[in-house]
Amino acid sequence: MGMIDNHLPTAELQALDAAHHMHPFTDGDKINAQGARVITRADGVTLTDSDGKEYLDAMAGLWCVNLGYGRNELAQVAAQQMQQLPFYNTFFMTTHPPVVALSARLAQLAPGDLNHVFFANGGSEANDTNIRLVRHFWASQGKPDKKVIISRKNAYHGTSVGSASLGGMTGMHAQGGLPIPDVTHIDQPFWWGEGGDSDPAEFGLARARALEAEIDRIGEDKVAAFIAEPVQGAGGVIVPPETYWPEIQRICDEREILLIADEVICGFGRTGNWFGSQSYNISPDIMTIAKGLSSGYIPIGGSIVSDHVAEVINSGGEFAHGYTYSGHPVACAVALENLRLLDEEGIVEHVGNVAGPYLTEKWKALEDHPLVGEARIKGMMAALELTPDKASRAAFEDKGSVGLLCRSHCFENGLVMRCVGDAMIISPPLILQRSDIDTLIERTVLALDKTYDGLKKDGLLK
Repeated sequence: MGMIDNHLPTAELQALDAAHHMHPFTDGDKINAQGARVITRADGVTLTDSDGKEYLDAMAGLWCVNLGYGRNELAQVAAQQMQQLPFYNTFFMTTHPPVVALSARLAQLAPGDLNHVFFANGGSEANDTNIRLVRHFWASQGKPDKKVIISRKNAYHGTSVGSASLGGMTGMHAQGGLPIPDVTHIDQPFWWGEGGDSDPAEFGLARARALEAEIDRIGEDKVAAFIAEPVQGAGGVIVPPETYWPEIQRICDEREILLIADEVICGFGRTGNWFGSQSYNISPDIMTIAKGLSSGYIPIGGSIVSDHVAEVINSGGEFAHGYTYSGHPVACAVALENLRLLDEEGIVEHVGNVAGPYLTEKWKALEDHPLVGEARIKGMMAALELTPDKASRAAFEDKGSVGLLCRSHCFENGLVMRCVGDAMIISPPLILQRSDIDTLIERTVLALDKTYDGLKKDGLLK
């Protein structure tokens, strides 16, 4: 059957993993010394490890299992498609029914005139596509110098050379000589960490206007596009002030600048609408999609492109770009079924009307905890900013150590939560019911209490 139920003992799996498997974003020696956590099965919102311990997965895998685990419909569709047409490419004047159907469905779901899809295998590839796409778009109109892409510090757009350059993570840029030329970064709309004494609304406007200043610095005739996540995910769930996006939209509309909304995390229900762009009333020229598109069941990503951008690309001769697996039939079939289930089961509405509001109420109440400075949330993505002093919004001296401590307490009591520095973040499956949210909050409070007690005991709450 391919299922490894009678798997090797945990220690043997860990030893083989250490000997042969290189993990992403991981200190290799460290994981090999302590042994990887081995996850063997999952159902609904619950993961089970090789020792039988269960965890509530408050990260939906890696921000992606929107529909939850164990949906046999997706497995069945994948099997049927593999039997009928396991693979064919979309190069050389060729297409196939799954990619046609998925493209049409995405055009239907996406806002505005976003009616065309260029497929990739994930968000990193799709954002690499976007670099080529926007530069080719302007060059095709006799503006080859219009190629600079403006992004934001602490943004996350992927890990390939192009997409990691678009991202604003200095730790990533330090490894591999990034960013590539003609990518530049402005400050992020992170009021808690960088707003000082300013009013959040004023701060949001100021951070948006940094885009205008950067366009003026470079020259509008040299700027191709601005790329941003509606809510910064991996950067720590940075929810922008309400003033931010309308001002960004104004600037992109007034200047001749394409707007790329990276919807890899925010898309497919995460913010209570199909796309984060709808939650913030953004009108992008291009949207990057991946993750929730297939609920992570199979790799697929893409760029949803507006009519006016597609017209220029299509009329400019051959666009010399693509991937072997662009529009892979099995991935498209699974994504299509995933979208059907999200739609027919009212999952997006569930986030907007039930789970989102209930989680928001419970999450905001965590600001009463002595360790929590800010509890921020948008739909089903949220963060807790841990601080030794709420009033001054202070950081801990040994940045990140408290987050790691809290994360280990989460794992101990059966909760998968992630830390970004000293912020604890969640992005749970969208199918959470009220009882699941109660469990999530209980386990979060337990982890916070244990972290706080430990810090107090060690005299680290200065």
